[in-house]
Amino acid sequence: MKLATWNVNSVRARKDRLLRWLETHRPDVLCLQEIKGNEEDFPTVETTALGYHAAIHGQKGWNGVAILSLTQPQRIERGFGDDTDDGHARLISAEIGGVRVASAYVPNGQGVGSDKWAFKLAWLKRLRAWLDRRSPLAPLAVCGDFNVAPDERDVKHPALWEPSVLFHPEARQGLQHVMAWGLEDVFRRHHQEGGLYSWWDYRMLAFPKNDGLRIDLVLATPSLAERSTAASIDREERKGVQPSDHAPVITEFDLSRPFSGSDAPGIGGSHAASS
Repeated sequence: MKLATWNVNSVRARKDRLLRWLETHRPDVLCLQEIKGNEEDFPTVETTALGYHAAIHGQKGWNGVAILSLTQPQRIERGFGDDTDDGHARLISAEIGGVRVASAYVPNGQGVGSDKWAFKLAWLKRLRAWLDRRSPLAPLAVCGDFNVAPDERDVKHPALWEPSVLFHPEARQGLQHVMAWGLEDVFRRHHQEGGLYSWWDYRMLAFPKNDGLRIDLVLATPSLAERSTAASIDREERKGVQPSDHAPVITEFDLSRPFSGSDAPGIGGSHAASS
């Protein structure tokens, strides 16, 4: 399974790039974030023509997540399935090829100490609660824009970024709490070095200077992570005319060996919105 994640920063603005990228790389699964549109705004006709099924949790003008897959997604869940309706379309998951795949768009937080910062930290706690209703023994991948760089290797200038919402200690603690449930950063299985980033600010020549952060992650449970064979960041897609400020992250897994009975895909709670 070739599994990728990409914050496209508006699927309308990046439609031609998205379709070209799908044709070139042919991932089995692509998790998208910040699609910035409802389901009717998504280029479903074009992605279907390329052989992809689309599961969409959209929102007009803001947020929005989706999963594209070459095989029909099953047991689609939109949102956390808890008792809180915050009006944000930031999480969708589906079972694909025996693996539950989630596309997550963690709030940015805007400014440390603000209401949006509190919302970000609370959202990470809700993501952990969503995981707590599942089994870490099952094959699960949580992919997306986490708006948090895990450690100093993931930031060009750690001291400068530490006071910010993207590298603040509290945000990193929130991410670690999520991962402590039983998730591994798949990219780090294959790359221990620093200087590899997935996001660069549009301003101040950040991309040419490689002044970036690695905030787009594929986190997997042990039964899936141990089947990981490769991981990379498609830095080339950040180049050219009108790119997203994020680059796609690509991971690959050898699923030729079947999962055992105890590794059955995790099932969500009874409140999950499914189709």
